[in-house]
Amino acid sequence: MNIRIKKLIGTVLLVALVVIYAIMATAIAVAQLAESGPVAHMLYFLTTGLLWVLPAMGIIKWMASDRRGLKKASAISDR
Repeated sequence: MNIRIKKLIGTVLLVALVVIYAIMATAIAVAQLAESGPVAHMLYFLTTGLLWVLPAMGIIKWMASDRRGLKKASAISDR
């Protein structure tokens, strides 16, 4: 797959991930933490604020990978 196409798809996926994740995290917080104290809110939003990074890392790694480039580099080192 062309690297430009991968980056375009990855960018769209990242934006969609952030938007959907933020809506879901906020909806869960409103439904579950309405009666909770500020410490529970802080812990929830700290956790959910960092948790989106895991799927984002996978998308970014996929965007940056270039199988053709790896094959070329290994072929050059074999010489």
